[in-house]
Amino acid sequence: MPRKALYGIVAGVVAGALVGYLLGYERGIDAGARVRQWDQGAAAPAPAPGTAAGGAAPLPTESLQRIEVNRRLVAQNPRDRQAWVHLGNDYFDTHQREKAIAAYAEALKLGPDDPDVLTDQGVMYRETGAFDLAIANFERASRIDPRHAQSLYNLGVVQRYDKHDPEKAAAAWRKVIEVAPASPQAAQARQALAEIGPAGPPR
Repeated sequence: MPRKALYGIVAGVVAGALVGYLLGYERGIDAGARVRQWDQGAAAPAPAPGTAAGGAAPLPTESLQRIEVNRRLVAQNPRDRQAWVHLGNDYFDTHQREKAIAAYAEALKLGPDDPDVLTDQGVMYRETGAFDLAIANFERASRIDPRHAQSLYNLGVVQRYDKHDPEKAAAAWRKVIEVAPASPQAAQARQALAEIGPAGPPR
């Protein structure tokens, strides 16, 4: 990212990290698992690299290893879209918001019509206070996949808690219930609609 005697050690470390990385991503990309972590309130300040949110503790070694593996992969092949997505996911999970946004942007250059990546990047935009960019991402994701419940639910969150527009929030949450009535997001939407009162009850 120095010499014959160390190559074997370095290769072993990278190989071990790669195994962890592959195991960690066996489940595939799950935007919902990430974006359901927040539902209201202002974004917290981004922590310094190498620390958890709020600087409370160092990042887990496993997370740092995965990040390093994915950084090497995209350095070797900048057109490896999945590596960019995985790098963005690692930055997302370690609350390195600006780096996550940048990694997702590279992934979207290579595959612009991915509602999951757009949604995860939108969450990061929201957490940096870029609410209009977050809204644009969630709206674009839902245009690509009109049944993408998570992007619609998140759109309602930003409209309600950041833009303070309960009517637009209610419209987004009603849409979640319409397109995915049995989803966890629909259950959350029903609760959110009940909480915002007259603007909220489903029609």
